[in-house]
Amino acid sequence: MRRIEFLGPSLVVFAAAGVLLLVGPTAVRQVSKGIVASQMNSAQERLHTGSLLDQMSQASRDVAIFVEPSVVHVSSSGDSNSRSGRRNFINSGSGWVYDDDGHIVTNAHVVEGATRLEVQMVDGERREAKLLGTDLRTDIAVLQVDAQGLVPARRATQDPQQGDMVFAFGSPFDFRFSMSNGIVSGLGRAAGISEIEYENFIQTDAAINPGNSGGPLTNTKGHVVGMTTAIATGQGNGISQGQFAGIGLAIPISMIDNVVDQLIDHGEVVKGYLGVSMRDMEEISRMRMRDPLLQTTSNMFQGDGAAIVFVSPLSPAEIAGLRVGDIVTQFAGQRIQNASQLRSMIASRQPNERISIDLWRPDALKKGGDMISLQVVMGQLKPETNSDGIVEALRNVGIKKLITATDAAAQQFGVAFERGVMVEEVVLGSSVSDIMPPGTMIVEVFGQKINNLDDFYTRITRQIQASRRLEFILVLGVRQPNGSVERVLIPLQ
Repeated sequence: MRRIEFLGPSLVVFAAAGVLLLVGPTAVRQVSKGIVASQMNSAQERLHTGSLLDQMSQASRDVAIFVEPSVVHVSSSGDSNSRSGRRNFINSGSGWVYDDDGHIVTNAHVVEGATRLEVQMVDGERREAKLLGTDLRTDIAVLQVDAQGLVPARRATQDPQQGDMVFAFGSPFDFRFSMSNGIVSGLGRAAGISEIEYENFIQTDAAINPGNSGGPLTNTKGHVVGMTTAIATGQGNGISQGQFAGIGLAIPISMIDNVVDQLIDHGEVVKGYLGVSMRDMEEISRMRMRDPLLQTTSNMFQGDGAAIVFVSPLSPAEIAGLRVGDIVTQFAGQRIQNASQLRSMIASRQPNERISIDLWRPDALKKGGDMISLQVVMGQLKPETNSDGIVEALRNVGIKKLITATDAAAQQFGVAFERGVMVEEVVLGSSVSDIMPPGTMIVEVFGQKINNLDDFYTRITRQIQASRRLEFILVLGVRQPNGSVERVLIPLQ
């Protein structure tokens, strides 16, 4: 009996196989097709009744509908110097409407050297634009157009977090008013871009390509959380305006608001000052630091942060108690991953603002260190602070004092106001006293428009770095107190 029970299932299987052989492959395929058709019908019913994918698609469409009216395409044209002489150029990028007064925000490199600017709205309308101000160190520029009928973007009140879904808008490869999406891959990124001194980028995998520069990066509510500025290409130093390779970089909204509001109100950006020099922890570990304290720090501290390698006398940092060898791990409650991020965060703060700093301080006796919290009152970074050599060279030819041009200063010297730099004091009898007397407006450096004293020093610094020479000719476009506009050449060492 047990033997028969054991053979029962096997007989069923053999019988079924025999039936299949008799019926043939055609019937099997028909049964399979029937199953597939039934599954497709069920899937279609579920999709038609409203699936999660439908909701996601609708949400993406709503973001596009909400954001696109505030996105603009920026076209710039002008002349530039090359080995073969002056040549015309045409550039394009993206931007977005900042407020109801017609202010447009974009990247400074999008409008670099332009003598004519135009923005195109999503409905095709084109408007002439003027450059209101730039902050070259953060790569932010503000344009202004006729404000009639503009739709300002909504701005987020805080920076995004890692993992947040984001949408990038712009004109990649001149495909205007395009949209892509991804997530925030990382925060506090530094890419080593030579043209940008303050780097604290949002990293995203949303597709970004040439032409996206200056376009808004938004959250799922359509609020701007950043502005796309560069991409990693995987070629050379890996950072450029080349083809997208999965890593895009954007300036966070907290930095944008700080810079743009000051450019609109004052034409220049006041930056915070702490009075320290710093390096990445990886850099400290790789280098054979002469300072035994820094050697100890690199051996004992494990983790991210920015190492203090110099503290200026009487600076806010020294007054607060910071020392060489300290590792800053948090600044104003935000985690510090590298020196570039900390440098950017310091610059974004206002003078007299009180900031909390968390740091690790080495203790050789303990063969370890202690976590310490300090309070620092921020100072103001002067434009000439990091340009001592240029300041000295200008003094040697007779230029004693320069200031950012203001309405009040223009009235004092009885000249018409124009954005730029004003000569306030020169050495009498010097080589420049006749051609650049007090009240002279410097409006161009090496053929590039400047808006303030920081622009002035930045332009000269970049030219020195590009030429790699100890001597060079400073080329200025100036408007003298009598109203005449001239091109002035000044030899500098």
